[in-house]
Order: sequence, then structure tokens, then C-alpha cells
Amino acid sequence: IESAREAQENLGINFELGKGSEQYMTEKYNKEVKKIFLNKLEKYTDIAARQLYDRYKFQCSAVAKQFPLLMSGLWQGSENLKPNDRVEPVLKHGTLGIGFIGLAECLTVLTGKHHAESEKAQKLGIEIITQMKESCDKYSERYDLNYSVLATPAEGLSGRFVNIDRDIYGKIPGVTDRAYYTNSFHVPVYYNISIAKKLGIEGKYHKFTNAGHI
Repeated sequence: IESAREAQENLGINFELGKGSEQYMTEKYNKEVKKIFLNKLEKYTDIAARQLYDRYKFQCSAVAKQFPLLMSGLWQGSENLKPNDRVEPVLKHGTLGIGFIGLAECLTVLTGKHHAESEKAQKLGIEIITQMKESCDKYSERYDLNYSVLATPAEGLSGRFVNIDRDIYGKIPGVTDRAYYTNSFHVPVYYNISIAKKLGIEGKYHKFTNAGHI
């Protein structure tokens, strides 16, 4: 929503966002909003990666005796730790997941339709999650840790975030006019589609969400 409003302001145009707005989207607008959004995505993904690293380093300051059950062989390599050894050699095998919800609503804002309604939207959806995966691969190399993309359910967050956004941006058709955002890259549950087609659309995202996908 921020990206779309910035693109409108930059180009000196104004139209209502949400479902059906593609009729107002020129090629110039589409390029502008995509550039702004992907730049924002990179910025916030980087913030998440650094926050996860800071948390990881704090957790690594603990010693094995603080977690007698977990460090008794339940976690890989924990059986080799002495009571006062730091737990970093064990925690480094874990996953630092960067998750997302609401791809369907994101695409509705950016293109006027979600990924089950439009090949254009599906193509952009793949590009968005591909960038997240490439960013996580970059963080894995930078920090020598297992960063990955998580297609999360976030059941509580999906309702909380849409309520916050509705208060800020108002009711946007196909975006903030329901009680929750759609989980991860799912096709919205209210959309009438066959199970085979639904799986075909969603399945294209699995290879990018290597931390798991609901």
C-alpha cells in the first residue's frame, strides 16, 4: 500500500487501490510501483536478517547447563558440550527463518488481482518470493548461518495486521475488507477454484520457501 501510494505521488496520478484497479495502471506506473516495492522488500528483509542475527548472538551467550534437557543429546552436537560450554556450536545448526503472509493481498494492491486471477500477478508473486530467497541465500553466506524463507500461517498476525492496516489506510477491496490476510502464498480461501488449479498455482512457490510452507 505504501509503495502504491508513493508511485501515484511520484507520477502525479490518483486512483483507488485494490481489486479491479488494474484498469488504471499504465506500464509506467507498473514499473514504478514494482521498483519501489522491491526496494522496500529488500530493506525490510535486511532488517529482519540483522535482527535474527542479533538474537542468535544473544542466545549463543548461554551455556549448556542452562538447558539440561535440550543439551543432553536432543540437539545435534549437544552431547559434546560440557556444562559451562557456550551453546553456539549447537545453535549454529538451526534455521533463521524470515516469514511472510498476505502475498495475495499484496498482489491485489500492486496489480489489481491476486495470483489465481492473473498470470501477471502470478509472475510478480514469483519474482517477489524469489527475491526473498536470494536475499536469504546472501545472508547465509554473509553470516555463515542457515537463513531461509518461511511460508508461514501466522494465524494471529494475519488478523492483527489487517486491522492495523484498515485503521491506517481504510477499507481496500480485496485487501483490507476481510478479517485476515491470506496465509503465505496461498490462494484466498474465498476464491472459487479447483483443488488441482490451486495446488498448481501455490506449488510454484515451494522451491523458494526452504524453511517450510504451510
